[in-house]
Amino acid sequence: MNTSMNKVFIIAELSANHGGSIEIAKETIRAAKRTGADAIKLQTYTADTITLDVETDLFKIKQGTAWDGQYLYDLYKEASLPWEWHKPLYDLAKEEGLICFSSPFDKTAVDFLEKLNTPIYKVASFEITDIPLISYIASKQKPIIISTGIATIEDIELAIAACKEQGNIDITILKCTSAYPADPEDANLLTIPDISKRFGVKVGLSDHTMGIEAPMVAVALGARVIEKHFILDKSIGGADAHFSLDEIEFKQMVDAVRLTEKLMGNVDYKMTDKKKKSREFSRSLFVTQNIKPGDIISTDNIKSVRPGFGLHPKYYNEILGKKFVSAVKRGEPLTLKMIESL
Repeated sequence: MNTSMNKVFIIAELSANHGGSIEIAKETIRAAKRTGADAIKLQTYTADTITLDVETDLFKIKQGTAWDGQYLYDLYKEASLPWEWHKPLYDLAKEEGLICFSSPFDKTAVDFLEKLNTPIYKVASFEITDIPLISYIASKQKPIIISTGIATIEDIELAIAACKEQGNIDITILKCTSAYPADPEDANLLTIPDISKRFGVKVGLSDHTMGIEAPMVAVALGARVIEKHFILDKSIGGADAHFSLDEIEFKQMVDAVRLTEKLMGNVDYKMTDKKKKSREFSRSLFVTQNIKPGDIISTDNIKSVRPGFGLHPKYYNEILGKKFVSAVKRGEPLTLKMIESL
């Protein structure tokens, strides 16, 4: 996983955006490559590994979401990615030059992904409280990315501790707002630098807002990983289509993130050749009247103006009242040689 200080790691989240077709899933991977993404992420679960087939009020969604009224089992049955698709999708991603990895939702999914030599693991926001699962994932000694959409500080501490107890310190924590879509006022992106400082881990953003602005701000605040839901075409529909970016939008986001990286650059006070050339337009002291030797320097015969070929303006007050020692024409840059010794 490229989470170096020089390049933000951009993840296209396939999630449920496959429309029940492996061909759509494959073309989504090809499209993700075209956008400039670094990785495509899957989700590895079945309805039975993530919930129970129970139709009681406890298992009915009623959170003010687009999924309200559905039972959890039915939603996940529709949204899940068939496990037999994983290998062909991993293989295609490799051919395309994309990293492919997944979010497992139970130990059987971890074991399955290990057989595919998955290079990274992602823990979804709602699984951050499943410390035994996090511990098992961390034991595989792969980089681990953890979303924090529902997390308290204690949840994050417990998850990080579970990883470290397994000797796994390659941990990235993603700021996440678990709303689909998320309102900008709920993004609270200032949490990103706080996560880095508070927990001493790599940090990023799992973004559910509409548009591309949040990832740009996140990168400016230190995010080294950006994850965003990606769909080939919103007409495919499905559980996540309403808050996913299509190919054009995702490419705009990738380009915006890359531009943000360039704009951030490094802390730099060096005097480059460009800066030296530009300094020719800075202010400096010039003679504003024709001067005879012995004339007194005054506000009437010198002035701080552009360009920057004369004496530094810091000398202005110091030389007032001094004598010129030579004749000088109006418009000549002032030099110390023209003035009696200071």
